[in-house]
Amino acid sequence: MAATASVVAQAVVAAPPAVSLRPVVRGADHFKKTVSGGEAIVAAAKLNGRVSFTVADAKTGLRLEGLDSKTGLPPASVAKAVTALYALDTLGPSYRFETRLVATGGVSGGVVQGDLVLVGGGDPTLSTNDLAALAQALKDKGIREVRGDFRVAEGALPYTPTIDRDQPDHVGYSPAVSGIALNFNRVHFEWRRAGSGYGVTMDARSDRLRPAVAMSKMEVVNRSLPVYTYTDGGRVDTWTVAQRALGNGGARWLPVRKPAMYAGDVFQTLARSQGIVLKNPEVVDVAPAGTTLATHQSDDLRSILKGMLRYSTNITAEMVGMSATAKRIGKVPSLKASASEMNRWANATMGTHNMALVDHSGLGSSSRMTSDDMVTALVKVHSNETLRPILKPVVMRDQQGRPTKSHPIKVDAKTGTLNFVSGLGGYMTAQDGTVMAFAIFAADEETRGRLSKANREAPKGARPWNRRAKTMQQKLIERWGVLYGT
Repeated sequence: MAATASVVAQAVVAAPPAVSLRPVVRGADHFKKTVSGGEAIVAAAKLNGRVSFTVADAKTGLRLEGLDSKTGLPPASVAKAVTALYALDTLGPSYRFETRLVATGGVSGGVVQGDLVLVGGGDPTLSTNDLAALAQALKDKGIREVRGDFRVAEGALPYTPTIDRDQPDHVGYSPAVSGIALNFNRVHFEWRRAGSGYGVTMDARSDRLRPAVAMSKMEVVNRSLPVYTYTDGGRVDTWTVAQRALGNGGARWLPVRKPAMYAGDVFQTLARSQGIVLKNPEVVDVAPAGTTLATHQSDDLRSILKGMLRYSTNITAEMVGMSATAKRIGKVPSLKASASEMNRWANATMGTHNMALVDHSGLGSSSRMTSDDMVTALVKVHSNETLRPILKPVVMRDQQGRPTKSHPIKVDAKTGTLNFVSGLGGYMTAQDGTVMAFAIFAADEETRGRLSKANREAPKGARPWNRRAKTMQQKLIERWGVLYGT
């Protein structure tokens, strides 16, 4: 590798002489000299591409060791840790998103004289159960009829057809984003062999409800490849699937490209189950003035972010990130513009210098972050415990590669994975209680750049590359635990 490490403990890098000319009294820390050097660990991983890492004392910010620490690399989902800090600083940990039902034209005798509007408030966690509760609240309010239209307002956030255009059309982790989302903007596709063909369903299922969806349609086509195709059908997401890829049966979540139409479709069905018949939904940008009939509040932001960091939900990162930007500057022009505003915030507030993210989730591989900047942010918030309590504990492995909770080093961090991109950033506590902030980024951008869009879900070689990257991460963490925490 062309880059060189800037290692504080230089004695660790050079191997000791094989033979001593005279007996030498060994110091208590002699065993540290047997620890592999950082560059050697990186070289042994055989990742090609580039690797960058930084580790620092979490309390003082003192840099302990680094390799290409000011080189920007794709952070993948490690970017979500920055988004969490951005949202907490701007919106506050107790912030709650609201989804409302608004009546225009007044209500008389249980009849909405004007329109009924489902108003999205940027809630990334809205579920089918939540819409069912809103429909129940409408009935409990005595509403039995709506004479006007049924509309869905999605303009709280800018509409984005997919988080990352380089992703395959059918992957559920890159759906559309707008001011309203349902079930993380995913629709459940299920198929079962029926005679010589297949029976298929498209629904917005929850743990207790399975309302059918009309705005997303699937056709089984007699072919081998491509497995899926997508066409914008106006009011409908139109899918086809290759019959020869289906087997006897199965299911998967597909992305939704029309979030407001999806939420409207499902709410129309749920309202009908309460005896309230609505016209087909129409999508509007701006919510009209009117009387609020029912409101659903999300969990507090801190809880939402904890779930986001645990399950790495991309749409949650994009919606909370853009909601924070809306609070800061008003109407948000686009997802990318919101990411640029977050970059400015990080440089001004967190003390970073080269933050260059193109989204809030890390899904876009053109995002760049340096390991030094990530560690700067981690050190900045360490003392007030803003981030660490909501990071996911990362289970270390024993010498046989098995996960173990008895490992002497404890790690709370955010992982990040794209094809031929791997990141890890957070805090590690060594055996003696020393807390360190660290970030490790690795990317084989040349190999990734050769992948076709259709081959980005599970390309050949990506899994073993990622396994080697994770092994490298653990060995680096163990090195730092021995050198700086014993």
